[in-house]
Amino acid sequence: MIYLIGLWESVREFIATGGDVLYFVAAALFLMWMLMIERYWYLKTVFPKVKKTIIRNWDDRTDTTSWYAHRIRETWISQASDDLDARMLIIRTLVAMCPLIGLLGTVTGMITVFETMATQGTSNARLMAAGISMATIPTMAGMVAALSGLFISSRLEAKVKMAKEGLVDSLPHH
Repeated sequence: MIYLIGLWESVREFIATGGDVLYFVAAALFLMWMLMIERYWYLKTVFPKVKKTIIRNWDDRTDTTSWYAHRIRETWISQASDDLDARMLIIRTLVAMCPLIGLLGTVTGMITVFETMATQGTSNARLMAAGISMATIPTMAGMVAALSGLFISSRLEAKVKMAKEGLVDSLPHH
């Protein structure tokens, strides 16, 4: 319990040092990771059942060679592909947004530095350092969030692509 309290205090100090923009970075990071976890869960648990059902339905068909049968096959593949691609665009967008949110923190931190310089002059280095921290910490946080999301989302996209190709290969058309 003491460890959690210490961890919470560290996070609060980090956010106080980096400014309120870190809440937006944290929200984007949380949403991005929840969506990536959901996509992994879908790929590992739901999609295999969907694939098995599609393959069984295709194998149960007596006609797999006609134009109509090929349209049915394409429709099933298209629907499964759409389900696999669901939320991938949102994940990519959140990955791209994290550094931009961090840059917003940079701008607001630099505004704080300039306000300090305008009101206190350049002699108070301690006040200027607080603004510089508010400028650099959100940038770092946004970059770290984007890098973690970029790595995982790339692997996720590769798994989605392999799942699509596996489905297409499992439905032979004669």
